[in-house]
Amino acid sequence: MQKSLPPHIKASVASADGRRAWGKRCAARIHRSPGSQRSARIWVLWSHGFFARMILPDVSFLFELADAADAETLPRFRAGTAVDNKRAADFDPVTEADRAAERAILSAIAARYPDHAVLGEEFGASGTSDRLWVIDPIDGTRAFISGVPVWGTLIGYCESGRARVGIMSQPFTGERFVADGEAAWGLHRGTRTRLAVRDVRRLDEATLFTTSPRLFEPKGTPPFEALEAKARLTRFGTDCYAFCMLAAGQVDLVVETGLKPYDIVALVPIIEQAGGIITRLDGGRPESGGDIVAAGTPELHAAALAMLNR
Repeated sequence: MQKSLPPHIKASVASADGRRAWGKRCAARIHRSPGSQRSARIWVLWSHGFFARMILPDVSFLFELADAADAETLPRFRAGTAVDNKRAADFDPVTEADRAAERAILSAIAARYPDHAVLGEEFGASGTSDRLWVIDPIDGTRAFISGVPVWGTLIGYCESGRARVGIMSQPFTGERFVADGEAAWGLHRGTRTRLAVRDVRRLDEATLFTTSPRLFEPKGTPPFEALEAKARLTRFGTDCYAFCMLAAGQVDLVVETGLKPYDIVALVPIIEQAGGIITRLDGGRPESGGDIVAAGTPELHAAALAMLNR
């Protein structure tokens, strides 16, 4: 029969961050322990199920998922792929590249982590675990079908509702942006660079990105226009690529409205682990989507929230 853990250990593993820190301490003790003590320590950890909760999916697995998706998306890009419309009242495009990429990602996750839950744009949700993969096989399908390489495959992983690791893959440009749980990295044709936001604190010094100002209509248009008027430079139409450029220190502020979880979960840890801040417009955690504000500095984020909430 399993015994309860001591209160001080229970408190230390109450959060995912605490579990990882405790796991590192235990690993060091296990390494120093004689054989019989080492076996006992490993058994205690394993019997309480903490190894699975402490250890995040490895970055190599994120690359494996991205490779599987790239094999489906890249050959269909600029290849005259047929386009279907998911929404009769409007134009919400989807292609076989979207579906095939998501199927490939789902298959790989099921093979490695059969007990994990998944949420994908094209095939919905399955599973009830608090370890959740959130997938957008092609974020920016409109750009994809227009031949513009600012789309990307988004794959994020959450524990207990919080995004921990994620990747954005853009195979046409050969770029990937990834968060490993501690830091964010940019990869381009064999070169790896640690991502870091830039230190811009004033709106009148900031570069602002959004997909389209028309998406804020009607209620959000005046606040966004006021924010645009204050920013030094505003650019449109880059979907997930804008968030990655924020993490890379190329832009300073990204504002979007009406996002779904699969539009943003993968990008949250990339921004946060590059030193940035990302929340909903109401200041809450962004994993559920909605109206999203991402910035490189707390000062800039606060200024943007203040203007948009007027």
